[in-house]
Amino acid sequence: MQLPKSLQNLIDSFASLPGIGPKTAQRLAFYMFRIPKDDILRFSDALKNLKDNTKICKTCYNVSENDECAICTSSDRNHNTICVVETPLDVIALEKSSYKGVYHVLHGVINPIAGIGPDEIFINQLFSRIDNLINNNDAEFIEIILATSTSLEGEATAMYINKEAKNRYGENSKIKITRIGKGLPLGADIEFTDEMTLRDALEGRVRY
Repeated sequence: MQLPKSLQNLIDSFASLPGIGPKTAQRLAFYMFRIPKDDILRFSDALKNLKDNTKICKTCYNVSENDECAICTSSDRNHNTICVVETPLDVIALEKSSYKGVYHVLHGVINPIAGIGPDEIFINQLFSRIDNLINNNDAEFIEIILATSTSLEGEATAMYINKEAKNRYGENSKIKITRIGKGLPLGADIEFTDEMTLRDALEGRVRY
């Protein structure tokens, strides 16, 4: 059976999403076909607004509605403690813990097999933030918490950042590099971890 072109195009669009197989794509497309037109229009508006009204924070690279996100502009956060994470989903997860610092979102990890090196994610921008803090801050110390996942790629990314920090800043006592505590299971993603484990992992972080 040959499906109408508009329906087949929708199936193909769903199938292009991560984690969506051909069967699931078909079910989603036929579901969308059955629901009222008003629901379809609301769904369409949500997709359009995602691109029109969502930005990347110019400071931490988290998702935001403004040039800077609410965390970066908050006076209640400790701006001398930066938690480095892989994705915005990790920020959502960590916000459920008692963490009161700020974030830096890399939008990926170093993965040579996939052709992703340090220049393809926001590592250089992290060091620019650290430089600005050193030059314009009277804080006793600046802590960088490496909260990438415990996968091989996450560990490699943390190791790279730690090595680069030592090369750039030497034994500068003002810079403290820590690794998130090992309360997380090996290979686990932060976004799927319960808040108690995340709190223990943050509190149990050690110098890297």
